Formats: sequence, C-alpha cells, structure tokens
Amino acid sequence: MFSRFSRRTFLKSTAAATVAASLPRLAAAQDKVIRIGFLAPLTGAVAAWGKPGLDGCAIWAERINAAGGIKLADGDYQVEFVSYDNEYDPAKARTGATKLIREDGVSFIMMLGGDTWPGVQPVADKTGMLFSTLLPSDLSPETTTLIAPAEVHPIYNVTGVEWLAENKPDLKTAVMCAQDDALGLPSVATYLAAFEAAGIEMLDDPLLFDPATTDFAPVVTRLIANDPDIVCLDTCYSDYVHPICEQLFQQGYKGQIISCTADFYDQMIAKTSEEFMEGFVFQFPDFDDPALNADTINFADPNGFYAEYNKRHPGQWGAVSWEYASIMDLWKAAAEKAGSADPEAVMAAMKDGGKGDHAFGQADWWGSELFGIDNALVGDWPVVVIEGGKARVKAFKSIPDWYARHGDLLVKHMTAYDQMWNQRS
Repeated sequence: MFSRFSRRTFLKSTAAATVAASLPRLAAAQDKVIRIGFLAPLTGAVAAWGKPGLDGCAIWAERINAAGGIKLADGDYQVEFVSYDNEYDPAKARTGATKLIREDGVSFIMMLGGDTWPGVQPVADKTGMLFSTLLPSDLSPETTTLIAPAEVHPIYNVTGVEWLAENKPDLKTAVMCAQDDALGLPSVATYLAAFEAAGIEMLDDPLLFDPATTDFAPVVTRLIANDPDIVCLDTCYSDYVHPICEQLFQQGYKGQIISCTADFYDQMIAKTSEEFMEGFVFQFPDFDDPALNADTINFADPNGFYAEYNKRHPGQWGAVSWEYASIMDLWKAAAEKAGSADPEAVMAAMKDGGKGDHAFGQADWWGSELFGIDNALVGDWPVVVIEGGKARVKAFKSIPDWYARHGDLLVKHMTAYDQMWNQRS
C-alpha cells in the first residue's frame, strides 16, 4: 500500500517460509550447542523491528562460532538462534515462548516487547527464563527476569530534542502525532517532557491516530494547520513515518522534523527530495558512521558488520539491525563470566557491579525511579541527523544527565498517560 518500504510488504514470504527464517540448525551430532530464542514479529506491520534483527544475529553467530564459540566452564559451545514469529500478537508470543523453552531448550529469549510482553510474562514468571526487551516501558517490579540491555525506548528520545534546542534555538513550537498503542504512548509522554524541558511550546495536544490508519493526508493537514516549527513523529512505525513524510512534502511543510526512527530513509528521500529530508533528526545511526569507531563503542567492527549486513540484505538496514546482536554481546560476556548459560547465573553476572558495556559506552543498570526496577542499561545515546542524503551521528548525549535535571517532568507526563509502572500493573 505504501510502496516497497512498507512493513506490511517487508516480507513477501509465506508463513511457512518465515518460520524457516531461523538460522540453520547445527548438525545434530554436535552436542555442545547453546540455543537462543528470537521471539519477535517477523511478518506483519511491525516486522521491520523484528526480522532485520534476526538477520543481524545470523552475522553475529557466524562471527562468534568461527572464533571458537562461547567459552563456558565445561567447554566451548557453538551458538544457534531459534526464531518464532509472534506477529506482534500477545497470544502468539505466549505460545512461542512456551515452545522455545519446552521444545527448543533455549537458554535466553530476545523480544521486541511492547504489546506482546503481557502475553509472555506468565511464562517468564513460571519458568524463570531470562528475557530481553527493546522497550524498558515493559519493566516493572514484577518483571524480575526481564532486562532492557540495548535499547532504552522511549527515554533516549530526550536526547534528540535536547540537541535541537542547543543547536537550533530559533525553533520554538512543535506538534506531534503517534499511533495509539504501547509503543506510541510512552514515547508521547517522553517527547512532551523533552519539549517542556527545552522550553519548546506544544501548539496542540498530541494527535493520536488508530494503528489501522492508512490515509495520512488528513492527519498531516491537521498536524501542520498552525504552522509549527517542529513536527514530531514520535515512535511511529515505518508504515506511518514514510507516508506522513510524503504528505508533509506534498502539503508544502518547510520546517524541522524529528522522529524516533527513520528506517529506510533513502526511500523517503526518493519519495520526497534530499532537500526536504535535510536536517531530519532521529536516534539510530548507520554503522558505517566514523563516530562508531571511537574507543568507547562496545560493538566489534561496526563498519564491517554494516557492510556485511548490506551485502546480504541491501536496503534493509534499520533501527534494530544491530540491537539484538548487541544484546548478545552482553549475554555472551556474562555467560562466560559466570561459566554457565543458566539464566539466573547469566543475569547475576550481567548486573554485577551495577554497570555494563552498552553498545555506545559504559552504562548503568537503572530504572527503579521510572520502572520500579533497575533492569535497564542506561547511558549515552546518539543523535543522528540526515545531511546530504546520509545519516550522521552529531552527538552522544547522556540520558542519566538529562534525567537528573528533568526527571520530574518525565514522571509527570508518564503519569498523565498512565505509563508509569504502577499504573500499567
């Protein structure tokens, strides 16, 4: 419906082919194998935040296995990923979690999270399995075996707004739209807090649209009616970001755009223009960016990883292409430190000392003030700007520093949208 970028057409395969998207199983005779579960949307509207991550894990596994595997107390193990397409459906996610644990014998399960986590939490509680999410807003004091070690959505969005306020102080007004769901709402609260902290006026309440929306012309018309300096696209799916940007272009908007993601931004440029997309601010870098070669970066050979990914999957690099692999770096280090793949031992080793090697630098296990539990790994996050048709990291900004100054605003807006952990429980 939205041309080739749409996540609804992101995968053209049948359901059977999707299930087969798991990495090839290692030879049955090879007994020293650790299986990792990948429980995420591989088809449907949210597939672009699942399938590219599985593709990145394939590259990660090949690198690790070629280097000797995972070194535990009783020997070296090869790693194998087993995927299950939950189609971003809570019931299917629960079925998938049960299968991965009972039938596939996984030692760890990675998820996108969001609307699917409530379906899985009873399985986690019953089995004690270690799960990861890309959405710390899933966390609560009851989610004792759930960690958010890579992406700290939505609180990293404050860094983009802070950078805008510092570098473009003439931008004084903003509007925002988002889909009305578990990904959109906590992000809305975060952007509202960030805009308030930056002294940027919201011209209207956030425009929340139904996730089934396909015609974005009236959404954009309403959005820009008061001539805002900034249009914020919150954490809209690519299915929404692309047509919204096309409508902004067609309706003559000339101002600043900020968004959590800009997956497949080259296709947005093709549908609009390089000039229109110039200065677009978002939060996810291309891994060929020179800024990722700094000594503080904890991701092995990011440029080589990016090149290999694009060789295998041209045009499909997105926000999550590296994130699940980054989680596996942390998991591998913790398992080797513990000498075991046991979920409880790995989690204890991972959180030992209260700090961890996040992809973008050392970070703190944090979250009790906002999530009721210190299970999110929070530190610096990049601010990315499109310049000359290419995404470039402009700064790494500290989330904890922002929270120390403005945490009360985030709590205020999260509470207003019923997104605090005690409200969600």
